[in-house]
Amino acid sequence: MSGNVRIKICGITSPEDAIAAVEAGADLIGINFVPTSKRCVDIPTAAAICETIADAPVETVALFQNANWDEMEHVLRRVNFDRVQLHGEETEEDVELVDLPVIKAIRGADVEAAEAYPGTLLLLDHPSEGGGKGNSWDWSEATEVIELGYDVILAGGLNPENVAPALGDLGGMMPWGVDVATGVEVDGRKDPARMAAFISAVRVAEEADRIEGIESD
Repeated sequence: MSGNVRIKICGITSPEDAIAAVEAGADLIGINFVPTSKRCVDIPTAAAICETIADAPVETVALFQNANWDEMEHVLRRVNFDRVQLHGEETEEDVELVDLPVIKAIRGADVEAAEAYPGTLLLLDHPSEGGGKGNSWDWSEATEVIELGYDVILAGGLNPENVAPALGDLGGMMPWGVDVATGVEVDGRKDPARMAAFISAVRVAEEADRIEGIESD
């Protein structure tokens, strides 16, 4: 990882796209198992993706939404993942069933929802539209959750053009990470140039925040 803000490229659907994400500098890649998603992959494809980047300095994340435990276990016993992301209405009890570190998605900067998952890494997505649709929201609202001490991943409509302003709007409170899917795609596929541009924009924003912090001391 070349910076403090982790960068997750979500919705990887092929080994080639995974390699491109790694080469661009991603810290995590998400592989989707939500049947209704256009980015959903089968187990053999997921296994091929993970095997291709097994030696790379990147974490793999299995994404589920309101899946029962048998469905998740069926995947996790066959593919080696580093983390699991739960993107539905899963409870704290559901989170605790998973042996791997969990990323729990919640709608926007919902403090009450955040409090339901103590100690869990939270992904703050669009308040109403859900994930994977590329819709932006008022990311500055995330500061309230960050100030309460939660580790958060900022998500929902981020792209190479707006991620730096989004981070700037947090008032120097950098999130644990950022997540992007639609924002780095061209014609439904991950675009190497847009992935590289997104990651570069995050690193530039980080450096600007670091310099501002030094100057204000």
